[in-house]
Amino acid sequence: MDANEVSAAVTIDPAWSAQLRDNWLNLMALAVMGEVKSTRMGATSRMRKRLLELGEKLRSLIADRAWIPHPREQVKNALGSAYSLKDALLQFERAAQDADGGADYAEFAEGVLALHQCLLAHLPDLENRWAGLLDSQYDEDADDED
Repeated sequence: MDANEVSAAVTIDPAWSAQLRDNWLNLMALAVMGEVKSTRMGATSRMRKRLLELGEKLRSLIADRAWIPHPREQVKNALGSAYSLKDALLQFERAAQDADGGADYAEFAEGVLALHQCLLAHLPDLENRWAGLLDSQYDEDADDED
């Protein structure tokens, strides 16, 4: 695996990263400081917890991977972070469905959709690129054996 190609592949676009961060921060402000309510007991606390977990996974995705010495491990780490992020997004969205009222509910619901769309606008392409890099390593191994 070419180290420069891997470095370019696992470096997340700073503009997209900033957009994701802004969307998440907006949701966090609404969820914690805004008026987003639920008729189900404990639902808003669960939703906030899931949103925090989503932020942690988001941070993992956009993190610099230069500290990981082997290019293959950098790609595996990026791909694993993407899968964990998608799972955290799903868990958060499930928890957010229980939010059903409050003065900031409409803005919160729009924010959930905005984050979802922003994330999935680029993540599948990145996952395919990273999976392709991993697959290419096996193609190279097979060529070496011939």
